[in-house]
Amino acid sequence: MRPQILRHISGRTSTVQASNDVLTMRTPTPEDGHQVWQLIRDCEPLDRNSMYCNVLQCDHFAETCVVAEKDGEVVGWVSAYIVPSDPDTLFVWQVAVSDKARGMGVAKKMLHELVSRDCCKDVTGLKTTITKDNEASWALFNAFADRMDAPLDSDAHYVRDDHFDGRHATEHMVTIAPFGARKSAAA
Repeated sequence: MRPQILRHISGRTSTVQASNDVLTMRTPTPEDGHQVWQLIRDCEPLDRNSMYCNVLQCDHFAETCVVAEKDGEVVGWVSAYIVPSDPDTLFVWQVAVSDKARGMGVAKKMLHELVSRDCCKDVTGLKTTITKDNEASWALFNAFADRMDAPLDSDAHYVRDDHFDGRHATEHMVTIAPFGARKSAAA
């Protein structure tokens, strides 16, 4: 059975049903900050931010963040923002999915929910950073690039010794843009 997406008039909440599992994807509120913080803490090896940072994300960046709920519990999170100096680019900061929702395609659904929002109507590309060994993120963003019919490029961007004082693996900047480029090139 294909997932069914029902969008509420506000465009801020959608319900996705796959088999017997019902997910609600919505714009976060500041009250979600503590649950988001807990989810990230439980999703090692994700970098933890302060709870205050997650509250601010759920407040100041709510339009470009997604919370996925199952049975009233936050089981998925995407934090993102539109790059101030490049308003056609969405930067995805973090993606987290609870063990309780693994295998349901939650991360993919959240990314597609996000780029379909009105706030992203002018977005033509996505950027994120991924460490070389993060196979799950590479798979997610390669699948997203395929779905958006866009090329995926990457290069070392935040380098271990230059930016992290040797305490964090090099982050590779992944660029997926422009959306629909492969289709346009084939025409």
